[in-house]
Amino acid sequence: MSRHVVTLIPGDGIGLETSAAMQRVVAASGADIEWELAKAGAACAEECGTPLPDATIEAVKRNKVAIKGPCTTPVGTGFRSVNVALRKTLDLYVCLRPVFSIEGAGGRYNDVDLVIVRENSEDLYAGVEFEEGSQAASDLIAFCKEQDAGVIRSDSGISIKPISITATRNIVRYAFDYAVKHGRKKVTAVHKANIMKYSDGLFLREAREVAKEYEGRVAFDDKIVDAFCMNMVIDPSQFDVVVFPNLYGDIASDLAAGLVGGLGIAPGANIGEEYAVFEAVHGSAPDIAGQDKANPTAEILSAAMMLDHLGELEAARRIREAVRVVYAEGQSLTADIRWATKSDAPAVGCTEFTDALIEAMGKLA
Repeated sequence: MSRHVVTLIPGDGIGLETSAAMQRVVAASGADIEWELAKAGAACAEECGTPLPDATIEAVKRNKVAIKGPCTTPVGTGFRSVNVALRKTLDLYVCLRPVFSIEGAGGRYNDVDLVIVRENSEDLYAGVEFEEGSQAASDLIAFCKEQDAGVIRSDSGISIKPISITATRNIVRYAFDYAVKHGRKKVTAVHKANIMKYSDGLFLREAREVAKEYEGRVAFDDKIVDAFCMNMVIDPSQFDVVVFPNLYGDIASDLAAGLVGGLGIAPGANIGEEYAVFEAVHGSAPDIAGQDKANPTAEILSAAMMLDHLGELEAARRIREAVRVVYAEGQSLTADIRWATKSDAPAVGCTEFTDALIEAMGKLA
């Protein structure tokens, strides 16, 4: 078995606890991982003057693969999100969010099995914004009026929504390649091209062009985003791999997590051509930090995705199977899952849940 060096960014808040739990589970899986610790988050900002030090970026570049716990973004300080900074600095243009039912997790459905692929680099999250009252905003308002592009009120703040051919083709091709690799049958592109004809319209046009390259191997369709959301709630089984521009993908991935039990069990990854950062997508929950109440499932399942990425498929399988066993047995579940399942049974803490998971792994063939 090969040894893999992975950058571990525990983050802050409950990230310290969920990352420790994840390390224990990965060790029990049989994978040989050497962890290189790196700092990020609000506590790091107080110590280092930034929530994302250069040393952390260099550690990810050096090892190519990282996993992170939730990081608090300092409020009112001008620091941008650690997640956004990592994506931009490392060109992690894919946000990958598998969504699947786990028996006993309190999901609304018992047969959800889909994958959300979100473009990470542009759209309204590109950060091209103009403050209300600024000269730049006034100039842009005047320009739009001169071009007969539409009337913008003079007291508006403005955000620009860029959608490029390059980024669209990259993300849609990634979605199709993922479908081929994992035996998925269909890719659905989600958009609002009926209204935003030059941005979402471009996204849909390019998605259709890329889809032609996979004819006969993977089916393709598209959905307007509001219709997609309605259909997702009515019958999520009609979706397989779903590809989105940035903003819609952000919203829809949390919507999908809500169908299967919430963000506490939602794994994720940000992937580029050179680097991959795996992460639990929930927040740092400072109100329960240090109290051994956190649910580490999302970070543990993110670690299983990381092991797949590293080629440690058997270790990843054992982790997922153990999670399913512990949830199905229902004896050692954290408070958020007790609430989601409306159970009166006593909740366990992060440590006891992790103990149960490791015990279950030991019983697997």
